[in-house]
Amino acid sequence: MKNRSSAGILKLAAFAAASALACGAANAAATLTPGVLSVGSDMTLPPHTYLDHGKPAGFDPEFVGKVASYMNDTTKFVDTRFANLILGVTGGRYDIVASALYVTPERTKVVDFVPYFMTGGSIMVSSTGGLNPRTVGDLCGKRIGSIKGAAWIKYINAASDKACVAQGKPAVQVREYETSAETAQAILSQGIDAQYEDVSIAGLIVDKSGGRLKITSNGPLDPVVCGLAMKKGNTELKSQIESAIAQMKAKGEYQALLKKYNVAAPTEAEIAKAMGTAQ
Repeated sequence: MKNRSSAGILKLAAFAAASALACGAANAAATLTPGVLSVGSDMTLPPHTYLDHGKPAGFDPEFVGKVASYMNDTTKFVDTRFANLILGVTGGRYDIVASALYVTPERTKVVDFVPYFMTGGSIMVSSTGGLNPRTVGDLCGKRIGSIKGAAWIKYINAASDKACVAQGKPAVQVREYETSAETAQAILSQGIDAQYEDVSIAGLIVDKSGGRLKITSNGPLDPVVCGLAMKKGNTELKSQIESAIAQMKAKGEYQALLKKYNVAAPTEAEIAKAMGTAQ
């Protein structure tokens, strides 16, 4: 009896050890460093991502921090300019990108996404420049600035082709800058005529401009889905993040964060369209 009991204990111990190793292997495969979710973010994009007294702040850091807590991970943020974010995650510099990154069919060929909120664009101009564009099509022949690598550049060019070039008017000229702040400064120095920016970021830039800048577009232009991006094929990490978000939704934490930052949740149809899988 004693031998049988000892054998049972040994079997249980072996099973527990095997389970621990399996869990450890899964976590190691999910993140670059076990127990740490490393995050690439452009910390020049308030209110989505920015530094507050040297610490990551805004919607994305708060959202990802909550996700990581359900994964039993801590977070480590890597400040990276927007144009290099996807290169960083595919190159193994960090586990995910969380920086108001638009989901597009082209990007889904390079990274995997977990969609989590909706946003759109705004057009900003100088308050004293005499321009009042409601849409990109109102800027034929004008210079519009954008953060480098933004997905909406494709939208701007398409709108220019349709509303300007096809009508025999000069095209909208796109100028790209490293940060949103540099783009806004280019308006003030008359280097460009307007800026296309995420609606939330544009609102904050205008608020901080002391009346020198204004938003002239009506409502969000080209509504889009944003997603957390990760290296293609990392199904373990994707599954863990999706599970964490499901738990956040069940407790109302997901809805509360979206409401706090005045953004919306995407529908399944909107996600399918963004991913290029809509029927």
